[in-house]
Amino acid sequence: MIANETTPLIPPRRLKKPKTPLPKLQIGILMMMQIAEPIASTSIFPYINQLIRELGITGGNDAAVGYYAGIIESLFYVAQALTVLKWSRLSDRVGRKPVLLVGLSGSCISILCFGLSTTFWSLVISRCMCGVLNGNVGVMKTMMAELTDSTNMAQGFALIPIVWSIGCCVGPLIGGTLARPQDHWPALFANPFWGKYPYFLPCAVAACLFVVVIFAQSLFLEETLSTKRRSKLASTTLGVSSDADREALAKKSMADMPLRSLLTPSIVIPIANYAMLAFLDVSLRALMPLFLSTPAYLGGLGFSPSTIGSWLAVFGIVDGIFQALFFAKIVNWLGPKRLFCVSVSSFAPVMVMFPIISWLVRTRGVVDHTITFSLLVQLVLTVIWDMGFGTVFLFITASAPTKNVLGAINGLGQTSASVARAVGPALATSLFALSKEHNLLSGNAVYVVLILMAGALRWLGSQLPDEVQDRDE
Repeated sequence: MIANETTPLIPPRRLKKPKTPLPKLQIGILMMMQIAEPIASTSIFPYINQLIRELGITGGNDAAVGYYAGIIESLFYVAQALTVLKWSRLSDRVGRKPVLLVGLSGSCISILCFGLSTTFWSLVISRCMCGVLNGNVGVMKTMMAELTDSTNMAQGFALIPIVWSIGCCVGPLIGGTLARPQDHWPALFANPFWGKYPYFLPCAVAACLFVVVIFAQSLFLEETLSTKRRSKLASTTLGVSSDADREALAKKSMADMPLRSLLTPSIVIPIANYAMLAFLDVSLRALMPLFLSTPAYLGGLGFSPSTIGSWLAVFGIVDGIFQALFFAKIVNWLGPKRLFCVSVSSFAPVMVMFPIISWLVRTRGVVDHTITFSLLVQLVLTVIWDMGFGTVFLFITASAPTKNVLGAINGLGQTSASVARAVGPALATSLFALSKEHNLLSGNAVYVVLILMAGALRWLGSQLPDEVQDRDE
């Protein structure tokens, strides 16, 4: 049929781009580095409260343990917030690999120092050292953006929360299982060293993982910064075109642009959502082991470190499996913005489950099937909540005006998240202790405050763009 003057013109349908395969080896190494971070940071959660009691800091006051646990957990993020942007901007100049190597080495050394700490101030110094030397999280997200394009970006960024969940599963399992090995395996760990440093073994295992990752990164990971890749290629050829020189120079000048020029609404709004998301998430992560370890008469469950590690491991396993199987499909079905809003809306029910479980323990006196079922309901809600991270990463990456400022933008995002994560544990655990000590709102004031903040995040989520911009266009 030949179209005539009366035939309506039908606009051509936009063809869907074929999906680009992910570079498996490079992303696999990147995920090895990603998993090492949460393993090291969460391996202390099952025993940090017991360690503080044993150090005698609280003078035997169990209700005050939360204050000091929150300080220890927050110090890493305080130190990281002061330096992560500088590391990210440095990676825009010298390349991603050198910055990652420094971060991995610093984490390895600091976790060993933490295991050898016998005073409160030595714990403080080791956590601060880890934060100062560690700018890896922002740089790894930048590398993920450089290794993907618009067709596989959601699939690539979905791996970050998946691997993080696996690390959050393995870390507490290592910490809970290997803490105080002389009590569990006295014949194997009879040396007085283990009595003096009862929490060194989980730290040593985490450090060994960092050593493996450092070797893999040094041998197999390729540089993704375009200017460094080009300069390496130019050094192996006889001549370089003037166009390529001009392009590399232009990209380098973009990397040196002032940060103030990046503070536009399209960049600030996704970063603000990420910061609030990180604040509420780390508050939840800090409250969970504290709630599980707090004696039942104070409104907790009174679990041992090994039991806490097992529960947190179950949370991480279920979360990781769900994100791996369904996250990308749900993003394609609902869209990033709608999924983000659904995810953040689940935080309030997660908080409500804490006083419900506490009430069940007081009325029943023991941890029975009803309480276990309530913990599983909270787990399901937490899995929905965690999908917010994968979606907000898509918005942050898409907000970059050029690929050569991805490091700076991810650095800004990670700085904001680190500040939030520095405040979160200290505020949440202190509010928890304050609520219990003074019986504020029947000991539930901390949950009410966090629910109100989740409402603010829900409003922030409504300000995100309706669609994620296609970076390739």
